[in-house]
Amino acid sequence: MKDRILIVDDEPGVLSALRRTLMDEPYEVLTAASGEQGLALLRKHRVKVVISDEMMPGMSGAEFLAQVRERYKTPVRILLTGRASLDATIRAVNRGEIYRFFTKPWDDVELKMAIRSALEKYDLEAENRRLLQTVRRQAVELKLLEKEFPGISELRRDENGTVLLPDVSEEEYARIVAECEETDR
Repeated sequence: MKDRILIVDDEPGVLSALRRTLMDEPYEVLTAASGEQGLALLRKHRVKVVISDEMMPGMSGAEFLAQVRERYKTPVRILLTGRASLDATIRAVNRGEIYRFFTKPWDDVELKMAIRSALEKYDLEAENRRLLQTVRRQAVELKLLEKEFPGISELRRDENGTVLLPDVSEEEYARIVAECEETDR
């Protein structure tokens, strides 16, 4: 998946400044002027990172990011705030499970580093989900093998703890290899 970022802010100047900040970065940057527009874009595009302003008319950034978390789960969420109180920021972070928050004006280098880190977080979590799915599939396959060949998953060890392999004829070995290759296709 391409590194795609969604920025939501009701101020066109802020959207423009963030686009300029990220101009040399290898990301596709989508922008929206409201939470509703942001949700519409998320219905059409898979996004890895969502950056939202807190103070927007209609739907606050915290409300928007909470909906992103509920509906899409995987995008990493970052909050920008110009004048939020500490309590409001803590509530927003907790409600939307926000990865980072920045105050306006932001430091360009720090924001770029946070986005890179958020993208790495997204990719690592995606890889973890993929590996977990693989492990679950393999566990099912192992249970099916055990059902067809009782004892196949049992390890036998000698007195030194060395794993002992069962004696298998060459014909039986060739049959098992052929079955495994057939399953892989």
